[in-house]
Amino acid sequence: MSVAAKLKEYLDTNHADYHIITHARSYTAQDTAAAAHVPGRELAKTVVVKADGQFALAVLPAPRKVDLDRLKAALGAEQVRVAYETEFSSLFPECEVGAMPPFGNLYGLEVYVDSSLAEDEEIVFNASTHVEAIRMKYSEFERLASPRVADFSSTGR
Repeated sequence: MSVAAKLKEYLDTNHADYHIITHARSYTAQDTAAAAHVPGRELAKTVVVKADGQFALAVLPAPRKVDLDRLKAALGAEQVRVAYETEFSSLFPECEVGAMPPFGNLYGLEVYVDSSLAEDEEIVFNASTHVEAIRMKYSEFERLASPRVADFSSTGR
C-alpha cells in the first residue's frame, strides 16, 4: 500500500511542497518518528476524537497526549473522548487503520491542531500507511487543512 490516492491527488492538485519518507513499518507515533529519523516533537500524530457525537481529528506532537478536559474546553463541547478504531476505520477507507493523515477536510472532519505543533517550521505525518510519512512545512499544512489551533495537549507525566 502506498500514499492514498485521495491524499496524493489533493496535495498535487493544490501544488503542495512535500516529501514522502519511506520508513520501517511502525505503529506508534514515537516509533514512526524514530523510523523516519525525525524528532518526536515534529511528528504530528492524528487522534480521532468524538466531540458531542461528532468525529474530529486532534493533531499533536508524538510525545504529547490529548488532554480531554482541555480539548473539551477548547471545542466548547459537553463530551469529548478518544474514538474507538472500530467506530472510525470506515471513515478512512484508503488508509491503514491508525495511519490516517491529519487532513480531516478530505473526510468531512474538523481538524484541531495543538498550539505546540503549530510552532514547528516543519511537520511529518502518516501518509495513509505504516511505512510512509510526509514531511512539509507547517505553514503549507495549515494552508491545505485549515485547522483550528488550540491548546489541548499535555506531556502526560
